[in-house]
Amino acid sequence: MTTLPIPAMSLILLIGTSGSGKSTFAAAHFEPFETVSSDFFRGLVSNDPNDQASTSAAFEALHFVIGKRLDAGLLTVVDATNVQPEARRSLIRLAREHDVLPVAVVLDVPQAVCVERNAARPDRSFGAAVVKRQHDQLRRSLKHLGKEGFRRVHVLSGADEVAAARFVRESLLNNRSEEHGPFDAIGDVHGCRSELESLLGKLGYGVIRDVAGRPIDASHPEGRRAIFLGDLVDRGPDSPGVLRLVMGMVDAGHALAVPGNHEAKLVRALEGKKVQVSHGLAETLAQLAQESEEFRREVLRFCRDLVSHLVLDDGRLVVAHAGLIEKYHGRASGRVRAFALFGDTTGETDEYGLPVRLPWADAYRGRATVLYGHVPTLEAEWVNGTMCLDTGCVFGGKLSALRYPEKEVVDVPADQIWYEPTVPLVRRETAGDGSGSGGRQREPGLLRIDDVLGKQIIETRAFGKVGIREENAAGALEVMSRFATDPRRLVYLPPTMSPPNVSARGNVLEHPAEAFAAYRSEGLTQLICEEKHMGSRAVVLLTRDPKRFGGPEGWRGAVHTRTGRPFFDEPTTEEFLSRLDRAVESAGLWATLEASWLLFDAELLPWSFKAEGMIREQYASVAAAATAALPAAVQVLEVAARRGVDVGDLLARTRRRAANAEAYWEAYRRYSQPVSGLDGVQLAPFQLLASEGASHLGRDHLWHLAVAEKLAVADGRLIRRTRHIAVDLDSPGSEEAATAWWEELTTAGGEGMVVKPAAGLARGTRSLAQPGIKVRGAEYLRIIYGPDYLEPANLARLRDRDVGHKRSMALREYALGVEAIERFVADEPLWRVHQAVFGVLAMESESVDPRL
Repeated sequence: MTTLPIPAMSLILLIGTSGSGKSTFAAAHFEPFETVSSDFFRGLVSNDPNDQASTSAAFEALHFVIGKRLDAGLLTVVDATNVQPEARRSLIRLAREHDVLPVAVVLDVPQAVCVERNAARPDRSFGAAVVKRQHDQLRRSLKHLGKEGFRRVHVLSGADEVAAARFVRESLLNNRSEEHGPFDAIGDVHGCRSELESLLGKLGYGVIRDVAGRPIDASHPEGRRAIFLGDLVDRGPDSPGVLRLVMGMVDAGHALAVPGNHEAKLVRALEGKKVQVSHGLAETLAQLAQESEEFRREVLRFCRDLVSHLVLDDGRLVVAHAGLIEKYHGRASGRVRAFALFGDTTGETDEYGLPVRLPWADAYRGRATVLYGHVPTLEAEWVNGTMCLDTGCVFGGKLSALRYPEKEVVDVPADQIWYEPTVPLVRRETAGDGSGSGGRQREPGLLRIDDVLGKQIIETRAFGKVGIREENAAGALEVMSRFATDPRRLVYLPPTMSPPNVSARGNVLEHPAEAFAAYRSEGLTQLICEEKHMGSRAVVLLTRDPKRFGGPEGWRGAVHTRTGRPFFDEPTTEEFLSRLDRAVESAGLWATLEASWLLFDAELLPWSFKAEGMIREQYASVAAAATAALPAAVQVLEVAARRGVDVGDLLARTRRRAANAEAYWEAYRRYSQPVSGLDGVQLAPFQLLASEGASHLGRDHLWHLAVAEKLAVADGRLIRRTRHIAVDLDSPGSEEAATAWWEELTTAGGEGMVVKPAAGLARGTRSLAQPGIKVRGAEYLRIIYGPDYLEPANLARLRDRDVGHKRSMALREYALGVEAIERFVADEPLWRVHQAVFGVLAMESESVDPRL
């Protein structure tokens, strides 16, 4: 019998020709759901497991299922021929993406046996030539499998070896879940042997010495064990003495240890590889040169064999030198080891020449307590269930330990400053005590005022860093705290929208040509123009899972303005969302998207529904005064003219003003319709921003408009369609057709259109592209600029406008909105989502011409 060890968390590829017995082998050695078969997936997508034409679709589905299993940490076996390198390559890449180990199990069965088996099966219509080709590919692959990235390769030669094989599942080396402590986790020692002995004594350990008086072990009378969090060496006075003591404790079972980045560098140096002997390595190598060759070999073996991180106490405790995010716990890959050794780095260096590290612990919400070191601080403090125990002993600080599970910090002061720090030690902000009782543990849904007060720098995926001014944050806080929707339901605020550059054409201020030119300059030629509805911008959250948003049983969602204020009272909101829910159900979107919530960006019509007070007080009053006074003035001037008074210029100007006032009245009146309750109210959705587990911002706009069309078909009274036209800037006729369409819309009284990149979230030649450029019609702009804005002198003055600041605001707000959605979909803490949402509102306080 051949015993084959396999990692308990791994992706196993069965490799063998058709007829080698892979399916039978898999059924004999693995559980039914552990094996995914290419034949089975061909059957799923085509109803014929032997349909080779469906292979591409079958493997797409197979890879998806494998990914979901690996996400869950489940051993997965791939039953396919896998004799081609490209087929193995994609599966190895999938294993790496999920940080599990790929394993190859080769069933090298003679070609004649495989041909005979296939001939006996009525469902196999291919001949011996196919088997021969697969067998040749298998033979060529055997000598390369180890280089392809497989962690283990098991080759079973002949049917007898295949039949005799047995598997034994081995836990990963980082899995020590069965060890429950109690433990004493010790931070970065950095060669400070004297302080380590003092700390062990304070923790209750008895130090054992050799005949020369050197410490070689330490044990605790109550059976406690130490855990060393890496960076045992460099900078301090006695790295060999620390290594001798720690290696003795580990070998005796009195301690566990994980490697630090300094041990990793020491290993490379002891192996003779070229390294920079900086940050204390030169001193360590000099100290080790005084030791025996045998001791140096033991040091190399010890440091090289250390595992990146350890999972202990049934997964309740994780230790890693630089910490570890939850999705890496218990996983094995190069990037997991890199994170454990170096933390979450950007690849850049700061003003001190040190790596720029991202504060991963600030967003940590895992169930395991994570203990780490690496970045020295003044005090060992809890941050969201994690603790850094590097308190800078070698820099004159303290050597600290945490008793687990008691969660009690024990420390001893440094004997002296052994190494001048490059960066002064500072106290990091305390975010919680990690104990679950007492302290200041920060819950995932807890917001703090200092998350949003003062100057803020928000890192976004789409645009990089976005700055929020302190004075703008203060203004937004007033709105957010007094009037806005509950932050748990406020996932997104829409950005402002930039107009195009000023047009020099005739008597128009804005024209599509300038919008097209802006996108052409960014290298974007495929655009879409959407009808711009004259209403109020609305964000609609519709859910069938109220708990996801902290809502009570039966709560359906929220409808809020672009500043986060609720649109309706609660009964009206319930009625509105109930109708929308029925439309979504009728359109089949719940099932199609496999979602329990949807988030729409939309326009709520008519404009007067929300703006009736503003229309009455701001627009109607101006129109009433003008339409009453100016015709009367015209009459008086006409009488004067008939009497021979020279009032020709004044009369002409007054007649124009009277006509302008009439046009002004007609312009706003188009968007003011009476409504009763929800009768007459319509929603024009133009983008489905996100749904459960997915952001849809990267989808092209035609997809979003198709979703809206389905809703309009389901409930045409509630949902208004958004008319649109595609534009190809490489085709002059296409641009002309879109311009003609805009002229038709605006002549008929429409507001205008919005020009967008067809691809949705798009990047131009320089940076993130504008999400949309609004091109408004001449008559609509009367509402914005006043009745007489088209008078030549006024138009000339208005053309002297700069949209650069508005354009910059639009991009930054858009990036923040994208970031908010991405964070929410990724289940990041509420404060992280709220930080980006709040940023959009704060930027609205920036000084910019409100008419743009």
